[in-house]
Parts: sequence; C-alpha cells; structure tokens
Amino acid sequence: MTRRLPLAPLAALVAASGLLLAGCAGGDTAAPAVTTAAPVQTTAPSPVASATTTPTAAATAVTCENLIPTSIQDEFASHNWTYKQDVFRVGERTISDGISCVWGDYSVASDHVQIFAWAPISGSDADAAQTELLAAGWLRVDDPNGTYLTEDPQTAVSTDEDGYGLTYEFGDGWVTMADTKQSLVLIDPPA
Repeated sequence: MTRRLPLAPLAALVAASGLLLAGCAGGDTAAPAVTTAAPVQTTAPSPVASATTTPTAAATAVTCENLIPTSIQDEFASHNWTYKQDVFRVGERTISDGISCVWGDYSVASDHVQIFAWAPISGSDADAAQTELLAAGWLRVDDPNGTYLTEDPQTAVSTDEDGYGLTYEFGDGWVTMADTKQSLVLIDPPA
C-alpha cells in the first residue's frame, strides 16, 4: 500500500514543508540504501486535457532535479529522501519522452512517497488516453484551473485534503501526473 503525503496549496506547502515531511523522516525496518536514481515501475493513470496553456515542449530536458522546486527537493533531502526515475505512463500507454519521479526515503522500508511526472503528448494521444481512463473508472474534474482526471476516491490508496488521489492534468501538448491533485501545483517543467 502506498500512502502519499497530503499537500496544502503551493504557498502554504513551501512555508510548511518541513512540518509536512518531519513525520515521514522516521523509519520502519531498515532496507538497503539506494544511492543512485534507478528506474522504478509505476502503474499510475493519466490526467485530462486542460484549459491551461503551457509550452508544448520543454527547451531544457526535464529531469527529476528540475521537475519540482529546489526548495521542495532540499526539504526531501533533509529527510533522506531521494528519487527513483521511470518513463511516464498513462494507463497502458508509455510515453518514452516523459519522466516519472517517485520521491521517498529508500534507506528504510516505508510506504511514504510522493510522485511527480510530466510528458509531452499529442492531441490525439491525449484524447485516447482520456477515453481509456474514463472507461477504467477515472473521474473528470473541471474547475477554473483546468480539467483533470483523477482516480475514484472510493478506491484511492491515499487522497489529499479535498479527496483527490492520483491525478492527471492534460494541457496544450503536455500531461502531468501527481500522487494527489494538490501535488500537481508543485510540478514546474522548464520552458
């Protein structure tokens, strides 16, 4: 079972990130330490097309080191959190130009992780992915900030304070995914 850390809006998260992560620094049974960012398999679903417009492709390669703000990475590092990197997946689709980063303390056995992912995606692939997710029981959420696809809260392993678990957001030529809808605000791919 994977639990995700609850996140408040970005401003509150950055200000309180030390408090949010302090409870996750403790460990259970010791496990082998991970010293490099090795690929990890993720089975998370994908987000929906958004009204938000963002550059369609990053001029700089997107990496786990530049996908989220440095201040969040510094906070993760202060609690011995590192990442495992993999390709981006939307349902059964693999987007090889994308990236998925699972952050956690890999030196101990723990189910506390945070997931951040980004990929470029064509309009037709985004439409097909959204159709696939909706057919699999994902829910569409339209709000002033965009349109999202989120897992059914009845079956979500963990949710944010608004009840959202794994959530995808589709934009103009891109798609992001995070362990909760609130976590999506932390994704900042280079332009």
